[in-house]
Amino acid sequence: MAVPAGWRRSATWWGVVALLAGLMLAFAAHQQQRQRRLSEQSLVRGEMASKTYEALLNRLHESESLLRAVQTLFLASDEVTETEFTDFYDNMRPRAQFPGLLALAYAQRESGPQGEHFITRWVRPRKGNEAVVDLDVAAQPSNLAGLLASRDSGEVALSAPFRPVQQTGAGAPDGFTMRLPVFSPGDPPRTMAQRRERMRGSIAVSFRISKLLDNVLQPDAGRQLRLTLYDITDPTRALPMFDSAPAAVADDDFRFERRLAYGGRVLDVVMRSRPTYAAGFDWGQSALPVGVLASVLLALLVYSIVGTRQRALELGWRMSRRFRESEERFRALNELLPALVVLADADGGRITYANQASRNRLGDRITDRRLPELFHDDDLHRQLRAHDTSGCGRMEAQLQDAGGERFWASVAISRVELGGHAKLLLVASDISEERQLNQLLSYQASHDVLTDLYNRREFERQLQALLAAGPRASPIAALLYVDLDQFKLVNDTSGHPAGDQLLAQLAIVMRRQLGAGDVLARLGGDEFGVLLTGLADRDEAERSAERIRRCIDGYVFIWEQTSYMVSASIGGVVIDHSGVSARDLLAQADTACYMAKEMGRNRAHFYSGRDDQTVRRRSEMDWANRLRWAIDERRLQLAYQEVWPLPPGSGSPGIEVLLRFREESGELVLPGVFVPAAERYGLMPLVDRWVIETTLANFDRLHPAGSAMELVAINLSGASIEDAALVEHIIDWLRRYRVEPSRVCFEITETVAARSLSAVARCMAQLRAAGCRIALDDFGAGMSSFTYLKNLPLDIIKIDGSFVRDMLTDPVSHLMVKAVTDIGHRLGLEVVAEWVTDTPTVQALTALGVNRVQGFGLHRPELALFQLD
Repeated sequence: MAVPAGWRRSATWWGVVALLAGLMLAFAAHQQQRQRRLSEQSLVRGEMASKTYEALLNRLHESESLLRAVQTLFLASDEVTETEFTDFYDNMRPRAQFPGLLALAYAQRESGPQGEHFITRWVRPRKGNEAVVDLDVAAQPSNLAGLLASRDSGEVALSAPFRPVQQTGAGAPDGFTMRLPVFSPGDPPRTMAQRRERMRGSIAVSFRISKLLDNVLQPDAGRQLRLTLYDITDPTRALPMFDSAPAAVADDDFRFERRLAYGGRVLDVVMRSRPTYAAGFDWGQSALPVGVLASVLLALLVYSIVGTRQRALELGWRMSRRFRESEERFRALNELLPALVVLADADGGRITYANQASRNRLGDRITDRRLPELFHDDDLHRQLRAHDTSGCGRMEAQLQDAGGERFWASVAISRVELGGHAKLLLVASDISEERQLNQLLSYQASHDVLTDLYNRREFERQLQALLAAGPRASPIAALLYVDLDQFKLVNDTSGHPAGDQLLAQLAIVMRRQLGAGDVLARLGGDEFGVLLTGLADRDEAERSAERIRRCIDGYVFIWEQTSYMVSASIGGVVIDHSGVSARDLLAQADTACYMAKEMGRNRAHFYSGRDDQTVRRRSEMDWANRLRWAIDERRLQLAYQEVWPLPPGSGSPGIEVLLRFREESGELVLPGVFVPAAERYGLMPLVDRWVIETTLANFDRLHPAGSAMELVAINLSGASIEDAALVEHIIDWLRRYRVEPSRVCFEITETVAARSLSAVARCMAQLRAAGCRIALDDFGAGMSSFTYLKNLPLDIIKIDGSFVRDMLTDPVSHLMVKAVTDIGHRLGLEVVAEWVTDTPTVQALTALGVNRVQGFGLHRPELALFQLD
């Protein structure tokens, strides 16, 4: 049917009217949106300009901070050498932070017949700045004026822009200088008179303005704004300093201007919008395109309404045609599907249809078969014959083709109604390769790639399963932990391929010694786990462990004309199902293996809770685990013991900081209980760092004397001495917590000094250079040479308490105390005696000239004051 011509003309007319009305509304909305966009853009530029101004000010302050750091170097030192000045410059690496830096210079104040001079002595970097060396600042009036202004005010002085020698080509001067005075060491001067009297010289830093301010404008702001900077200190003459876009013509659509007074100069900071962005408008966010499109759609809609009846008839005819085409495409597509599609009668299961994939996989004569015959599962046969499809919505089953070959498939069977008849629809896909891949991944997840043994995860799962099964599975079982001795030697001498080959061969050797029900696994590295089951008693477990050890001990490994004798240490634990967890069993076996290594290696040792060494080892492991969490759980606490001066009452006491561990019950445990575990398991550096930082953070809250405390002693372990980064941390903590280094003393025992003399000497020298004091503790306990006193940088020696305790009854001990005291005084050292218990001992030590004493008889340790809070 054709649409009448009048209807078409009417539809066209109303469509045009609707289009014009829509366009008018869209244009009005566009104009309103454009005005709002311009207002928002102005606000955004204002925020960008404010942030750029703050960034400019921060850049000047950062440059001033560099000068302040150099000024602090001179304040903190009696005499700064050119080497120290150079080292400071190299360490600070100012050019990494300030790419525009030209030179850092020091001018020394000198007096002569013609008055004061300020001669430039040091310049860094020297290359390119040779002409500045020996330059007299007093010969440059403008430069001298800035120097004197910074001296009298104590604040930074900024120079006018100048043309540095590094600047080539035409253009405005691109350099300026900041200057600060250098005073003699001590507290910063407060008055102008003090500053003039203590002034030693002046430091200056020169920058390229363009490079220093190059990244002040963020990329987005730089695209929209043009930044210009003028020096207007002289109102009659504005000096250009910086222009972010010299080739661009600024637009007055937006303008931001601020006056910046800094370092005795007045700068005019101006930011204006760039023409590219002044009138720009984002058409992608405009409502006009959408309005035009909506207008067109509205016109089309009006046009379509007029011919509704005709279009409805035409649409019905098209849908009918498309349905027929869709049905034909569905049939063709169903034939091409890779999935198996089978249709069978619900009554009897005779197959009535199979697509091409089904015919190819199950045979061309599939329509001669019945649906249950496709499955290999007898239970599924019976279920389908009974017309029961429950549970068949999604399952994995084995199908068999016409030749009887079986394959795994993901199958879905459902009942459908077609033409009033009940049908069974089967849709299946071959998943044989997927199942093989899953089996491979499952195997790899539970086995070690190198040895083809179980890995640690599977071994622990097998152990868990054995414990869960209880005595029924195996009344007596055993867990063995096998660790090869000196395996690292093979890797180091012949390489890791040789080590890998040795592990693979030993896996085969050990597997031959085990029964069918035993489990062998590689736990990692050169460690193996064995799970023995079906044992008669503990003796059989020990015989099995010994048999494994002998087979490894007798094995000769040959690699490229080199032969190796191999041995192993074996730790075992008997599993009697007494409620012990798998985790505890593994820990016990590990402990037993460690004891086997402690007793000489190449032996088997079984865990026993009554074995003193095993109990000690387990206790140390427990303490190691507790110490790892002690800091987070606030179990560590600090105590102090007073150290009294001699003769009594001649001065205020110092203290020694002591460490304690607080049990859950509140009981305090002495360090002799847990420190051996911390030393064995490498936890002492962690503990020492906590003690040092906590002490310094609460320095004035350790003792009732508070800030009047003159000396606080802190002990350092041997492991911490070998920590190269510890000294840097200590210096950082001293600065952070504002602790005077001379009030801190670090104690190092004589045995630690004897074990690592070079490391101790290096650490002591660094700490003393920072201002701390150093004490050698327990001197005499290790019968070391007195040369330690001569070669180590010490301030204090502490006589071992075993000599002090017996000095009144043992002449030899008295002589030792006297000898150490005399030699210490000859070397200029302070002498401290420990373990002092009574007044007669104090009197005897006073007579010998000992400087300080400490001991339980004088003061028993107390918790630090901040710990009581």
